[in-house]
Amino acid sequence: MNTYYRVNTRVLLVLFMTLILAGCSSQQVNTKSSVMDYLYPNSADTFVEPSLPYLKVPLRVGIAFVPESTDRGYAHNFWTGRTYSGGLTEAKKIELLEKIASNFKELDFVGNIEVIPTAYLTPKGGFSNLSQVKTMYGVDVIALVSYDQVQFTDEGMLSLSYWTIVGAYVVSGAKNDTSTLMDTVVYDIDSKKLLFRAPGTSHVIGNSTPVNLSEELRADSIKGFEDATEMMVANLQSELTKFKQSLKDNPSQAQVSYREGYTGGAGSMQWPFLMMLVCLMMWRNRC
Repeated sequence: MNTYYRVNTRVLLVLFMTLILAGCSSQQVNTKSSVMDYLYPNSADTFVEPSLPYLKVPLRVGIAFVPESTDRGYAHNFWTGRTYSGGLTEAKKIELLEKIASNFKELDFVGNIEVIPTAYLTPKGGFSNLSQVKTMYGVDVIALVSYDQVQFTDEGMLSLSYWTIVGAYVVSGAKNDTSTLMDTVVYDIDSKKLLFRAPGTSHVIGNSTPVNLSEELRADSIKGFEDATEMMVANLQSELTKFKQSLKDNPSQAQVSYREGYTGGAGSMQWPFLMMLVCLMMWRNRC
């Protein structure tokens, strides 16, 4: 009986240690899209000198996410056997792009805003791909949105303890750490000139049970993108205002012309003057 008990104790101990080794793991998931990889797929391209931009106001702007990198990490959930890879759905990308585009729409020197699906941007397509986008959508300036999100998961003894005693659904057993960087760069397509950029960051710390780890990671990922976008949008508003002012203060940085019918910021000042002029002419005719 004692021998049987000792054998079973050893078996249980081996199983217990196996679970410890399997449960005590740290994993990292990284999803990103890089403007550098998209615009400059060849290192020699980075040395191409951009020309002086020729801007026609109001600007016709396109906005799009650059293609996502295929080099990404995965998190495997030991308890459920499921794999989580992170990333953004196309629907979520469009939602975030609409939020970013709303900032451009408020500016008097910006005309049409085109939200461009990622499918129209070819991985490592460069400026030749942007020229195709320009022809297809009729845009002159492109706002390219990229991101880099890292999610770190630490599953340790806490997960194992509560899994074996009271169940994995009861107490949080994994620490999820999500860091996100969002970045918008605005280029004049023809001149290949970077006009301005606006970044945004976020840091989300969460906990999850071993069973719902994938769901919590996905929720933290979305929150990370949304929070980083909020900061980026605030920075974008500031950079857009600075860009408009810089065109006035330093006209040599770009050649600016105006489309037919455009009055710019002075348009609201011209209407009172025109009305006054009409009234003056009517008064003279009566006399």
